Amino acid sequence: MADVATAAVEQEPRNLFEPAVVATPARGIWLVPQGSAFNGLEGLSAAQRHWLSTQSFSGQAKRQVLVPGPNGETAGVVLGLGDKPVGEPCGPCELLIGQLAGTLPAGSWMLAGTIANPELATIAWGLGAYKFRRYKQAGESAAAAVLRLPTGVDLDRVTTIVEGAWLGRDLINTPSNDMGPEELEAACVALANRHGATVTSISGDDVLERGFRLLHAVGRASPRRPRLIDLVWGRADAPKVTLVGKGICFDTGGLDIKPANGMLIMKKDMGGAATALALGHMIMGLKLDVRLRVLIVAAENSIAGNAFRPGDVITSRSGKTVEIGNTDAEGRLVLADALSLADEEAPDTLITFATLTGAARVALGPDLAALFCNDNRLAATIEAAGLAVGDPLWRMPFWAGYERNLDSDIADMNNVHDSPFGGAITAALFLQRFVSKARRYAHIDMYGWRQAPRPLSPKGGEATAARAVLAALQQMYAVN
Repeated sequence: MADVATAAVEQEPRNLFEPAVVATPARGIWLVPQGSAFNGLEGLSAAQRHWLSTQSFSGQAKRQVLVPGPNGETAGVVLGLGDKPVGEPCGPCELLIGQLAGTLPAGSWMLAGTIANPELATIAWGLGAYKFRRYKQAGESAAAAVLRLPTGVDLDRVTTIVEGAWLGRDLINTPSNDMGPEELEAACVALANRHGATVTSISGDDVLERGFRLLHAVGRASPRRPRLIDLVWGRADAPKVTLVGKGICFDTGGLDIKPANGMLIMKKDMGGAATALALGHMIMGLKLDVRLRVLIVAAENSIAGNAFRPGDVITSRSGKTVEIGNTDAEGRLVLADALSLADEEAPDTLITFATLTGAARVALGPDLAALFCNDNRLAATIEAAGLAVGDPLWRMPFWAGYERNLDSDIADMNNVHDSPFGGAITAALFLQRFVSKARRYAHIDMYGWRQAPRPLSPKGGEATAARAVLAALQQMYAVN
């Protein structure tokens, strides 16, 4: 169903905003820190302030109260910010505005008072307005709350970032029966056509013939052929930035089958690929001066008579041999082959995105992506950018002492270790073995999913770390 995939690229968040100069009036949005005694509520009458008092509103975090006008109409809304930075999932308070976009009455709204970061607030509005309704028969009212752009905020920039996030969410949220390797490729092609990029793809037995034996092993049990998708954009002599995304469109665990509850949201196991495409859209839409390459390894980890087995030894594209200790550790296998290809051209910056290990979630929970990086400057830039835009990551080490966890008696390495400890680090070390020429390498082990609604998004797929890495790349490659 390629049309389902391409539709993900065609949504239009631009309709959530209106120009700064509009003749019609707009209702106000006031942000109120807790305990501020309603400072900053210029424009509200004494009667409206009294109304807030009767509602016991004191700026409590995330609490919103509609303010009536003189005739009982809705005149505005106040949103509590709390008494500390409580943006979602953490960071600047402006991020809390995201919860208003889907809850306010239809019509025009505008930010009132002084806003520290109007652009971030505007992006938060767009992120919070997202809904995934493709499979719902019941229609919704076309009328929606619209935010008037604050003065100086660039609509094209805001909508490019929001569109990227929506694209990643759409791809993850689409069920696996409509989002297999072929549909993921169709989404890549649609994105490339929009931005003037080129896409090449190899699939099925061609994957094996080209030396991507790990990718082929993981995907061969599915009737939906595995494939490697290669998107390239930008001038040839610009700094090379390569993104590699894990695109396991559904993960049964293979012969080491997952329990039933472990498969419930395995449609999100292509979240790394979705995030790489989301970030790719942002980079191309904002025209960063880089030579962008996006490599997507797409496959289904299925069960059949020809499925790869625990104990198999497979030769990777790099020539290194891998003993299969567990077929449910398939993501690192497909990424290894893609990393070998990416590393051949020695990119300036190489980044992998993957829903890779449960160990990272045990350590950091669902909101924090684990960041592994061999370059301190890049790591610090990504971490700081993540906190600034409310897309946080936490650095974890490529701890050389755990290299022994990958030892194999019969091959160059095993894909897992039989200990329950340090699983995310062990997986990151496995990937790093396939990178030798890239100037700097970062690996992001992400969850790609919101377990419950939050101000920046509803429950469901999330292009974790895309906005953080975008902000970091803009700093590194000097793009405003």
